[in-house]
Amino acid sequence: MERRRQKSQPKGAPIWMVTFSDLMTLILVFFILLFSMSVVDATKFRAVAESFQQRAIFDFYPSLIPFENPAEDINVKRDPFDEVNDPLKDQGKGETGDNELNQLYQEVRQFLEENDLNEVISASRDDRGVVLVLQERTLFESGEAQILEGAKPFLTKVGTLLETIPNLVKVEGHTDSRPINTFRFPSNWELSGARASSVIRYMIDESNIEPYRFLAVGYGDTRPVVPNTTAENLQKNRRVVIVISDPNYNQNELY
Repeated sequence: MERRRQKSQPKGAPIWMVTFSDLMTLILVFFILLFSMSVVDATKFRAVAESFQQRAIFDFYPSLIPFENPAEDINVKRDPFDEVNDPLKDQGKGETGDNELNQLYQEVRQFLEENDLNEVISASRDDRGVVLVLQERTLFESGEAQILEGAKPFLTKVGTLLETIPNLVKVEGHTDSRPINTFRFPSNWELSGARASSVIRYMIDESNIEPYRFLAVGYGDTRPVVPNTTAENLQKNRRVVIVISDPNYNQNELY
């Protein structure tokens, strides 16, 4: 009887195993790719985070990606309130700057006396420069940020004086502690900021002053000069402060 020949089994792994292995390898590579794309480079992340804390990077580069030749970019705008790029750095310093500020201070005082405004507007000279404090009733209606006609002559006078000097100017808006909730001003933050901006806008529109010289700040009710306990004190806290900076004063402390 003829013996049946047994089929010889192929050596090595089954053929289907090769295809399966290739498939598993491709899937593994795919997931490794996805993982590598999702991992954040810690060094680069720290660099980006530090760039937001150090504003100096924005003084020279308008983006977080540095240019190869940053000195050649002549269109980069600089922060006028940065001490390095302060327009007062090379002008108005020393005795000349002091004399100009003192003269401005004397002219403001004379204007206040001639127009009987000393009760509602005060002028002082300190380390920051010339400080003008305008009571709310001089500038605005209660809860409003539109400048009254009676306040315009004084603001025009201040704007005219500012045309003769290059000093930076900070305008602060302050309110009392009573809350406000209107469509235009949901809180005292919006009201104080709008009032400071209105004063700046008026002086820029009526005078030949570069807008970059101004900074508007709304403090709300966070910096009262007296406790908000009486009607008289509430009235004192509702004010706008104009600080015409002294070039010898540290601008970073002023702003």
